Amino acid sequence: MTAQRNNVQSSFTTKFLLNLKSLSKEDKKLFDRIYKVKEEIGELVPPKEMESFIISNFGNVEEVKHQDFLKITDKIIYEGSLFNELRLKRPQVKDKNFETILDRVMNKNDCIFENPLTGTPADIFGRVKGKYCITCSNLAKYDGLHGIIIFDEHNPLLFSRRRVRDYFHVAKKWFIKAHKLNTNAIYPFYTWNCLWPSGASMIHGHSQVEITEEMPYSRIEQLRHLTLNYQERYRSNYFDDIYYLHEKLKLGFTRGNVKFLSKITPIKEKEVMILSHKFDDELADMVSDTLNTMKERLNVMSFNLSVVLPPIKPSVEMWNHMPIIVRIVDRGKLSNQTADVGAMELYAQSVIGTSPYAVYTELKKALIDNK
Repeated sequence: MTAQRNNVQSSFTTKFLLNLKSLSKEDKKLFDRIYKVKEEIGELVPPKEMESFIISNFGNVEEVKHQDFLKITDKIIYEGSLFNELRLKRPQVKDKNFETILDRVMNKNDCIFENPLTGTPADIFGRVKGKYCITCSNLAKYDGLHGIIIFDEHNPLLFSRRRVRDYFHVAKKWFIKAHKLNTNAIYPFYTWNCLWPSGASMIHGHSQVEITEEMPYSRIEQLRHLTLNYQERYRSNYFDDIYYLHEKLKLGFTRGNVKFLSKITPIKEKEVMILSHKFDDELADMVSDTLNTMKERLNVMSFNLSVVLPPIKPSVEMWNHMPIIVRIVDRGKLSNQTADVGAMELYAQSVIGTSPYAVYTELKKALIDNK
């Protein structure tokens, strides 16, 4: 059977391919050096008895029968995404009592983080206290040096510039204290899981700090190694190049010294990347503003955030090519009982329904245009 192209391409596919076509010859050459793009078509034959189900869930039978896909792969770091906006309409198992879910988020009863001095253990080098947070040691550690930054507010969706600045300040102090305890531990990592879809075991607002020895965590080391190979081969910085391409594709902008990308190879829905050369207040402000915008304009209520940082002291590896890298990804609705990550994401390639342009538009509008 010959594949028939759907007359209505996804909004992302249409916009992306138009912007890709508008690149100059040199920019297209750079794009092709890093990325591979392929359009795909998927077809199916539903029985007539299914048509009412398809229409009620997906809106259009023809769009289901002939589906357009866009496959984008980063050939340098081996990350890639399959885009099909129809995925957002697929049936989900949901908890319909949303008020009960919100009550669960705001319920402070039996929350040990409400009284961290008596409800949580301290690290053996003590605690670090900020204006809006305090640290504790993790009861079930990822690594030998693994702490938690407990926010003073129970509500995990309360963000502000002054708060995120404080979390970063406390994280830096914790890294220094942990390094003094074990001078071989030089590779810091900052993470923030918000609410249960993200893997957070506690509702109360918190983030986490780790510092490890001998080598960075494996995926960070893989990223460092692959992007260093790129720089040595092409005499060009990988992160500068992907930002430049995202900006040309109308998916990136700069505010001050901080760069923002709505990734064309997101690990999951609505992933953004923020690049900086300093773990400072300017970066904290961009993170805070991004989280608030994602919450208010893109309905993000659960997320994973990570910050890749350079070694706390000089190491044997090359790090000069690596900026500080913040990645934030939506983890889906609190009411969904269907997981957003399956075998494809774990072992093959990410499957994405949200257009990166939808994310970029809202973030740029809030962080740049309305500033």
